[in-house]
Amino acid sequence: MQTPTAKTPLALSPREMAVVHAAAFTNARPWSEAEFSSLLDSRFVFAVGDRRSFALGRVIAGEAELLTIATRPDCWRQGLGRATLQAWVAEAVARDATEGFLEVAEDNRAARALYVAHGFAETGRRPGYYARDDGPAVDAVLMTATLRKALGAE
Repeated sequence: MQTPTAKTPLALSPREMAVVHAAAFTNARPWSEAEFSSLLDSRFVFAVGDRRSFALGRVIAGEAELLTIATRPDCWRQGLGRATLQAWVAEAVARDATEGFLEVAEDNRAARALYVAHGFAETGRRPGYYARDDGPAVDAVLMTATLRKALGAE
């Protein structure tokens, strides 16, 4: 299978996205088929990736928000998250975004490392934002990046 790129058409339905999301996010509430469907109805929202890993984003007024990125657990540690994030950045830049932003759970170390490797830096926090079934809520870490710089990150 090929690595996801910005030119890879995303052939996932909202239902398939919800299945991948549920598999990837076991310690947080996964998004539903209806939520994906509603987001994808917006002309500002785009998706990149494939059935193993996808990212959903929104570009408005030169700013790109990474809404979610999910990789099936059986595909972890294969570079798909990195390739999918790189495809998301490339598509956001193609849509004239100059800045990117996201939020990530403080306890998601792998995702935070991925974002830092792509030029994202912490810019704030939302204390206790993410509920956890097995413990106390964790902070949302807010991160931003200049996308052209992130496009060149490895």
